[in-house]
Amino acid sequence: MRRSVARPLSAFAVALAATVAVPAAPLAAQEAAKVVLRAALVLDGAGKAWPNGTVTVENGRITAVGPLAAGASVTRDLGAVTLIPGMIDTHVHLTWYITSRGKLHVDNDGDGPIEGALAAAGNAWKTLEAGFTTVQSLGSPEDAQLRDAINRGVIRGPRLITTLGSLNERSGGPEALRDSVRAFKRRGADAIKLFASKSIRDGGTQTMTDAQLQAACAEGHAQGLRVVVHAHDASSVMAAVRAGCDQVEHGLFADDAARAAMTRAGTWYDPQCSLVFRNYLDHKPWFDGIGNYNAVGFAAMEKVVPEAPKQIARAAATPGLNLVFGTDAVAGAHGHNADELVCRGTEGKQPLDALLASVTSQAAASLGLAKETGTLAPGLAADVVALDGDPRKDPRAYQRVRFVMKGGAVVRDEPQLAARKSRG
Repeated sequence: MRRSVARPLSAFAVALAATVAVPAAPLAAQEAAKVVLRAALVLDGAGKAWPNGTVTVENGRITAVGPLAAGASVTRDLGAVTLIPGMIDTHVHLTWYITSRGKLHVDNDGDGPIEGALAAAGNAWKTLEAGFTTVQSLGSPEDAQLRDAINRGVIRGPRLITTLGSLNERSGGPEALRDSVRAFKRRGADAIKLFASKSIRDGGTQTMTDAQLQAACAEGHAQGLRVVVHAHDASSVMAAVRAGCDQVEHGLFADDAARAAMTRAGTWYDPQCSLVFRNYLDHKPWFDGIGNYNAVGFAAMEKVVPEAPKQIARAAATPGLNLVFGTDAVAGAHGHNADELVCRGTEGKQPLDALLASVTSQAAASLGLAKETGTLAPGLAADVVALDGDPRKDPRAYQRVRFVMKGGAVVRDEPQLAARKSRG
């Protein structure tokens, strides 16, 4: 998808620090305390379930998970909710936003670094409140400042993995691409993003050559970075697989051969079901007239709306295919990430147990974070979300988030909020 901002990093960083600072000390204090959470149901994200279960947290890490033991001391009884690991979205754009004038932010539209910093911080907060404690932004240079501000406790947001930008067919030949990958590594990128095909609004056909993809993916791996590829048609998907890239985004026109190739190679696959398309189509005035957001582009997206869930269903029915969760959340979609889970579990017919894994343990594995998050297990970060309902029975439960803990710090607590309102 199209980048919407290109601000000087220093100005953005200053604005972020100066305008959205919140105290970090209360979070640190919470992380130091031992907490035993009890819920009607605990799902670890990797297939285990405990009715009347507990999750014990100390110093920001999980120390125990299992059934409530007789006589055990419970710090917080969350009641009739389901505890799951913090959710993970492997494809977002946190710095995209809609201006006060009701249009997608682009360069030279009158907004400065302060507006951009506030919007990015707001998007991060909305995403975290929605239960997504880790995201991968594919990506913007400003992500580096946002990531670092979150890590320092300046603002509250999800754990942020970023590509800091992207490369495409116009980025040069194989050697130039290798140089660019090394430059991204020096700037602090966590991964590399490649555009191997056109946008869906322009037909989605392959753009990068096999030689370009092979050079970029090989250099990414040589630098210790994962490589994620925007690829819509079967040709670009197959080229990404042949190049040994790690993850394919979109793949709306992938065929049986492309899915089989991804399965054999162990490639992670993230097709979108609805959120990004509906966000564009339901809010056309925000985007209309900017680049390929025009009548032809909107018509192309309208055409794929009924086809996208079918692609999810085909992927879910392909044995061994590594289907992972990502929304491509752009301006206006942040905080609504769970809408995509509903589409995948209903229209997309993805089995609900597999859907839970795709947004937790599988997503963490795709990001190389399986030893840090994605599962409720001893030793991992205390990223815990409470849902009103059982997501294995009703995917709409993902939209009913009642409690969010990230790294042992409580960042959303509806029962506590309700109690304060009743006293006030």
